[in-house]
Amino acid sequence: MIISFGSKETEKIWDGIRVKKMPIEIQNVGRRKLRMLNNSQDIADLRIPPSNRLEKLTGNLNGFYSIRINKQWRIIFQWDKGNASEVEIIDYH
Repeated sequence: MIISFGSKETEKIWDGIRVKKMPIEIQNVGRRKLRMLNNSQDIADLRIPPSNRLEKLTGNLNGFYSIRINKQWRIIFQWDKGNASEVEIIDYH
C-alpha cells in the first residue's frame, strides 16, 4: 500500500489530476503502475510484468527501489513491510 508520496505531482497523478510537468501518456501509464504498487503485498509482486524491471537503487538513491514506466521515466519508492513510501515519478535521465 502507498503510504506517502515524494512529490505533489505524483500525488496529483494518483488522484487522477493532470499535471503539466510530464507527458500525458507517462501520467496514464504511471497511474496504472501506481495502482500495481498500491496493490502489492510483497516487493517480489512487482517483478511481474518483467517490463517493470524492478531494481534496488544505489548511490544517492540508496534504500529506494524503482520500476520503469519506459526507458526514461521511473517510479521510485522505499519499501517496508508491505508499504511503499516516498513514492515519486521521476525522469531518470
